[in-house]
Amino acid sequence: MNRRIRIALFMPSLALFGGLLTWALVALPNFGDYRGPYGYILNRVVVPERHMSNVVTSVVFDYRGFDTMGEEFILFIAVTGVVLLLRGDERHDPETMNDDIGSDGVRVGGILAVGVAVVMSLWLIAFGFVTPGGGFQGGAALASSVVLVFLASSWRAWSGTVSDKVLDPIEGLGAGGYAVIGLAALGFGLPFLTNLLGPGKAGTLVSGGSAVFVNWSAGMEVAAANLILFYEFLHEYIVPLAKRQS
Repeated sequence: MNRRIRIALFMPSLALFGGLLTWALVALPNFGDYRGPYGYILNRVVVPERHMSNVVTSVVFDYRGFDTMGEEFILFIAVTGVVLLLRGDERHDPETMNDDIGSDGVRVGGILAVGVAVVMSLWLIAFGFVTPGGGFQGGAALASSVVLVFLASSWRAWSGTVSDKVLDPIEGLGAGGYAVIGLAALGFGLPFLTNLLGPGKAGTLVSGGSAVFVNWSAGMEVAAANLILFYEFLHEYIVPLAKRQS
C-alpha cells in the first residue's frame, strides 16, 4: 500500500475521530457541576461504614473491588500480549553497551532521585486509604522510579536492577494475590472479596481491613507490569539502536 492510499484512508478516520472528540468536549458539564448522586452518598457513608478517609480508594478496593480485579487482569493480559509481540530470540549482552551518562551531576542527582521516588511511591500505596493514592497510582510511580536508574546511569545498571525472570513472578503474584484474597472470603462462607478483617482504625495504615492486602497486590501487579513493558521495549529497540550507533 503506497503513501497516497494510506493518507486517503487516514484522513476520513481522522475527521471522524476529531468530530467525536469535539462533540464529547462540547458536551462536558461545567467545572464543578456534578449530577450523579453516588458521590454525595459515598462521602456521607464511607468513613462511618469503612473507616477509610480516602473515598476513591475505598470504592476501588472495597465497594467495587470485583470490578477493579477485572481491570487489573486487563492490564495483566495487555502486558502479556505486548511482551509476546516485542520479545525476540536475540538477547543483548549489557557488557557490550557503552551508554554511561557522562555527567557526574546527572548520575548523582538521578540516583538520589531514585531513592526519593521509591519511598514516595511506597508511601502512596501504603497510605492509599488515608490520603490520595493507592495501589494503581503508587505502582505506576514505583515503576517510573526504577526507570530512573536507566535514565540517570546506564543500561548495565538498569539490567542489573530489573530482570524479566524476577518481574514475571511478581506480576503474577500481584494479580493472583488479588483473586486469592477474594477466594479466602468464599472459604469463610462470605461473598467474594468481602472485607474479612472489617473496618480498621480510621486514619491509620490498617483502616482498610483486608482491603489493604488487595491494595498492595494491585500495587505489585501495576509496578511489575509497567517495568516489564519498559524492560522489553528498551531491550528490543533502544539497546540495538545504541549498539548500531556506538
